[in-house]
Amino acid sequence: MLQFPMPSVSVVIPTYNRKTVLPRAIDSVLAQKGADFELIIVDDGSTDNTHHLIESRSPFSVPRVFRQENKGPAAARNLGIREAKGKWIAFLDSDDEWKPGKLKAQLEFFAAHTKYLICQTEEIWVRNGTRVNPMKKHQKFGGQIFEKCLPLCIVSPSAVMMHRKLFDEIGLFDESLPACEDYDLWLRIAAKHPIGLIEKPYIMKYGGHADQRSREFPAMDQFRIRSLAKILSQNILTPEQSVAVRKTLEEKAKIYIEGALKRGKKEEAEEIQRIVKRGTANEKPGVPRLPFP
Repeated sequence: MLQFPMPSVSVVIPTYNRKTVLPRAIDSVLAQKGADFELIIVDDGSTDNTHHLIESRSPFSVPRVFRQENKGPAAARNLGIREAKGKWIAFLDSDDEWKPGKLKAQLEFFAAHTKYLICQTEEIWVRNGTRVNPMKKHQKFGGQIFEKCLPLCIVSPSAVMMHRKLFDEIGLFDESLPACEDYDLWLRIAAKHPIGLIEKPYIMKYGGHADQRSREFPAMDQFRIRSLAKILSQNILTPEQSVAVRKTLEEKAKIYIEGALKRGKKEEAEEIQRIVKRGTANEKPGVPRLPFP
């Protein structure tokens, strides 16, 4: 039997009903030079004949394809991670696109910065066909960025490359989260590891289309609250990190609960209260409880 060398990088593209834009993502991966990689596509139960599109391509251009029933982006990425053979793992959302040299630049970053196990690149945003500038709150940072990750997600899955052993230490994407599963993972990683930043943009990040997760779940903070409460309950944070998480959790939960009550969503407000209480149940003595309505 022929033996093939293991790739340095495993590229994972999860996709669901994006037949029209998936070829763009695939081609941007196949155009990468200066890095040996495998491409893994996980079809998360698409109903738009995505599998026919993939099968119609050359078998040499898409070597590994997996299909599963629709379980969401976390489960799709996790399947790709479990099947990956590379030392490094990179993700590309099926509606985004890489610019040439992305993989090579990240491998060179790791060779020059051996303490880093994860890094991301800058990105270019395109909304409804027009380039836009990200708001200041979306600014990316490098190094020990845990506290900067608390308000919202400033790490982009499509921009990331990470060592596979991080998943052994930190765990996979949380499949119980229908959205903000990436925010949850970056929090867990940033609590223990620095995250590198390549300041050159290697990602074309497209938005404004109808199937974005942020449109399906307009109140995204409900999932961030769950993540914050979860990491606080695990007692893995430094005292300084715990204080920062409690502060952010308090702010987000209070705003969310007040909004739910104004909309007459009493049960929704009470569920958030329960989530926060579970998250703070194991706090050390002397830590003040959160003042909820």
